[in-house]
Amino acid sequence: MVKIVVGLGNPGPQYEETRHNVGWMVLDRIAERAGWDGRVKSRDAAAVVRGRRGDLDLALVKPMTFMNLSGLAVRKVLAREHTPLGDLLVVVDDFALPLGRLRLREEGSAGGHNGLRSIIAEMGTQQFARLRVGIGEPTRSALDHVLSRFDGSERADLDRVLDAAADAVEEWALQGPTRAANRWNTWRLPPPAALTRDADNAAATGSDPRAGLATGGTSAARADTSDERPRPGSDGIIRTSHGWRKLLPGRDQ
Repeated sequence: MVKIVVGLGNPGPQYEETRHNVGWMVLDRIAERAGWDGRVKSRDAAAVVRGRRGDLDLALVKPMTFMNLSGLAVRKVLAREHTPLGDLLVVVDDFALPLGRLRLREEGSAGGHNGLRSIIAEMGTQQFARLRVGIGEPTRSALDHVLSRFDGSERADLDRVLDAAADAVEEWALQGPTRAANRWNTWRLPPPAALTRDADNAAATGSDPRAGLATGGTSAARADTSDERPRPGSDGIIRTSHGWRKLLPGRDQ
């Protein structure tokens, strides 16, 4: 049976790669590894990519309802796929966690997150897994913080966090939430000395130091060299080197 992974975020270029959209960024990383970027479909108020990766049958779902109404899309996709809540994982940002920390739980409250609050309200239960990805504590208002982008000093760390979060998602799908939580809730960003050592070892062996831990996947480089704004395909979905999203009439002009 397919496992459903929902990444929470907001559609539109003004929200692209903001802290509040880190759930989408984790899904983009998984899609890159699996080579699924070209398989995006618009359905159930969401942009959906699905496919098989090794022993995993996954559907990656980005609700297009905006954060506060995320539950509408989640309810629709679960009904379409006839998927039980035990096969759902929601990936969200969390400013109560520092950048470089992950927290996977089998169930729990919204914890102040409006996307989780919407899903709980629509489903009538808190009993679904969620992976919280730390985005750092606000130094200004919470709203300004979550809608800001990661600064230059955070980008290298963010790349490693996205790899780790993608690994955690894959391990959840393969091994279940308990084993995934035991491994990834204690994960920390490696110190600079360890990163340098890993890079030196990779250069000597010809391997990729960013290789995924759960399934051996690697993250593709995401450099966009085009000077033109990406255009939507016939299905209304924009695909760029930074990910994929549905173009919303009247909002993305």
